[in-house]
Amino acid sequence: MTFNQEILIKYFSNSILILYFFCLILIFLFSISQAYLTYHYIKAKKQNNKKLFSSNKKLPKITIQLPIYNEKYVIERLFKYISELKYPKKLLQIQVLDDSDDESTQVIMNLIKHYKTKGIKFDHITRANRKGFKAGALKNGLKSASGEFIAIFDADFIPNSNWLNKIIPHFDDKKIGLIQTRWGHINKSYSVLTKVQAFALDIHFTLEQVGRNFKNHFMNFNGTAGIWRKKCIIDSGNWEVDTLTEDLDLSFRAQLKGWKFKYLEHIITPAELPITINAVKSQQYRWNKGGAENFQKNFWKLIRSKSINLKTKIIAFIHLLSSSMFLNVFTVSFLSVPLLFLNKNNLKINWFLNFSSIFILSTIILFICYWIIHKKTYGKEFKSLINYSKNFILFLTVISGFSCHNSIAVIKGHLREKSAFIRTPKFNVESSYNNLKKNIYSKKIIPFNFLFDLFFTFYFFLSLCIAFYINHGFFKLFPFHLILFVGYLYMVINTLKSNN
Repeated sequence: MTFNQEILIKYFSNSILILYFFCLILIFLFSISQAYLTYHYIKAKKQNNKKLFSSNKKLPKITIQLPIYNEKYVIERLFKYISELKYPKKLLQIQVLDDSDDESTQVIMNLIKHYKTKGIKFDHITRANRKGFKAGALKNGLKSASGEFIAIFDADFIPNSNWLNKIIPHFDDKKIGLIQTRWGHINKSYSVLTKVQAFALDIHFTLEQVGRNFKNHFMNFNGTAGIWRKKCIIDSGNWEVDTLTEDLDLSFRAQLKGWKFKYLEHIITPAELPITINAVKSQQYRWNKGGAENFQKNFWKLIRSKSINLKTKIIAFIHLLSSSMFLNVFTVSFLSVPLLFLNKNNLKINWFLNFSSIFILSTIILFICYWIIHKKTYGKEFKSLINYSKNFILFLTVISGFSCHNSIAVIKGHLREKSAFIRTPKFNVESSYNNLKKNIYSKKIIPFNFLFDLFFTFYFFLSLCIAFYINHGFFKLFPFHLILFVGYLYMVINTLKSNN
């Protein structure tokens, strides 16, 4: 080996080690932030945020916005639940923001005629095009919104009849601009995919939202199942269409303006989880790309703000970077395989591989944090711990399989590459016995990124073989690579199954 080759190999190996180390530290800091939020979640649970509805107080007028784009299977259910809301009809304005270009529009028109005979009015608002997608539809509807408050429901949400009455009293504080409720899951047990989604969402809607809100840190509107004060939306610059997560964007702009948010964990609004791998991927892509876009758009405003304290800035900064954790996990997983070869070639990195156990420490921290959340709902008996442990491992495995797909979204978000708002199709399916073959939104398509999933399935299978045949006796990364292999294999199998 020549001198130049030695220098090149050393430079290459050092670059891998530095990048690997940097990503490990970011993952560890994220786990510490989750522990911080867990601590405040525990403190928050000791308080009672519930308020009784006062029938003597003058009620405000509310506009309910229902953004819809090609939702033929869930529109009838949505109309039913909205019509059953127990609130004076003269104080309700219901806007159907219809951007559909399929038969959903006709379904909406028929339902509007039906409910008109029952004395319930739905305002049907359409546009010539989908400019700005959901954000554009909400902004367009706001022009004719007569309510002091704006309640928003996506098409698959089914609020309880007393939903409005339970929330409006919390707006007594004039500084509160938004109240968000927790999402429920009507089809949680449909499949492994829905169980994992429910697990991840429950973490966000308990640990993260409660922990942030309890200490008055920045939290976010989740795009649905919440109520805005109309004045807050206008004062914060209205809905903007330059990111794929307009809800996160408006949330940060509002809180930077000094508006307060409130999160009500005890009010659960059920909804439908995506049931196909392509539907979940489109949703994950939008959420993670939008998160990165919002980081680029808002982090300098956050840093320069003189009215926000340092601790809140740090938590908000990590909040904006949360989608980028997928990029860190993917980078660590991808580089961990070359590390095995470097170790084989005796480049004296055993100490570094021992240090990389910080990833295990991060995982243990998350395991403890999420267990604290789990036992609050399901109890702390041994059976509950076993069930939680299985779900946690399942969560880690499946979410690892999404890391490449979501990393691509994050990179494009940071680069501010423009892309269309791809809706998450709703199927009105709660049981695996339902037949999806006749569902027009269940499209048989193998996306291009399937090739990445296939490649990394073999990539991490190779890493498992290395431990046995090339780097005999070195199994420190074996469990990590096994989880990655199974995760990507799961993605491949589900993509193929969805196209049968």
